[in-house]
Amino acid sequence: MYIPRLLLPVLKKCIRQFPSVLITGPRQSGKTTLLQHDIGKDFDYISFDNPLERNFALSDPNGFLDRFGNSPLILDEIQYVPELLPYLKMRIDKDRTKTGKWVLTGSQQFQLMKNVSESLAGRIAILELYPFSLLENKTEKQGRPENIIWNGTYPEPSLNPGKRDVWIRSYIQTYIERDVRQLQNIKDLRTFELFLGLCAAYQSQTFNTASLSRECGVSLPTIKAWSGVLEASYICYFLQPYYKNYGKRLTKTPRIFFLDPALVCELTRQPDGRSAIAGAMGGALFEGLIISEAVKVFALKGKKADIFYWRSHDGIKVDLIIQIGGKLYPVEIKLTATPTLKHLEPINKFKALACKDAADTGVIVCRVKEKTVLPLNNVAIPWNQFSEWLFSLL
Repeated sequence: MYIPRLLLPVLKKCIRQFPSVLITGPRQSGKTTLLQHDIGKDFDYISFDNPLERNFALSDPNGFLDRFGNSPLILDEIQYVPELLPYLKMRIDKDRTKTGKWVLTGSQQFQLMKNVSESLAGRIAILELYPFSLLENKTEKQGRPENIIWNGTYPEPSLNPGKRDVWIRSYIQTYIERDVRQLQNIKDLRTFELFLGLCAAYQSQTFNTASLSRECGVSLPTIKAWSGVLEASYICYFLQPYYKNYGKRLTKTPRIFFLDPALVCELTRQPDGRSAIAGAMGGALFEGLIISEAVKVFALKGKKADIFYWRSHDGIKVDLIIQIGGKLYPVEIKLTATPTLKHLEPINKFKALACKDAADTGVIVCRVKEKTVLPLNNVAIPWNQFSEWLFSLL
């Protein structure tokens, strides 16, 4: 079963406008499936997961590229052969007007982006493809939040819930043994596995490096390096605080969110989705689902997520600040189905402090059945309509 991806129109536009396009994102998010299904008939295809192709490209890059002639080419998992990028640059520079020649994919953010920026700056469009958004998987959207939190949003377990347990466990194990070793030379994988589990337990909380350092028994620089690994491999998203000071001193510590809730459920040993959402981590899991949707919706438009959280020194906090068109939309994310005036207090406080910078409307994303108008120009939106609301604004 193939589910169309909403990134496709942006991808096709970039192919028409740029000599090369790079699609990044986590492993198993559907990058290869998107390309093979929707543009594959017009492109030759090579995967550098194949060691023979990888060795050929490394040992004889010109010979490797010459075999495809003028045919447009998909180069899958380009992070394995960054040495090929300068050769692509030379070929692009021979005719900068020729567009749509190279489409690359990669699943590791920082080192890959460093190599791309050094070799193909100004010659490449960069897009991100995450696992399914609720905008894409209509079955998820019509379901219950506990089912999505349990099965996650990666295409394989999302579409085949029966294989969820084995798939999620295998994904985590493969990630630790493969990606972590490649991104950084971590010798003690057992300690890293402990770190990963503790981070899952910190879902939606401020990222306390000192506490993690003590609990893992490693140095602060190591914790910071390992957090970079989580971000580089698209496992976690670090939501930064909004820095502009409206008369209050703002905290400068990011909050950590796993981009897929099923990974959190597995790492924190939740027994099932219903127990997870009803338990102590229910609010954090629900908030993480909405934050990940915000990241995905921006990416589907070909944009970096312009999102933050806000907290003053006296504890006033807004879960999510979305910046669109110079306006700041304050969003509270609550598991409740009965929003109250108390839930509006942080939103109203932020709007009062931000003045003209704030959008007129504040939003509570919760489990109401339908969109509900609230006092002081605020609104409650059903959780499964948040993505549509944000998509329409971008």
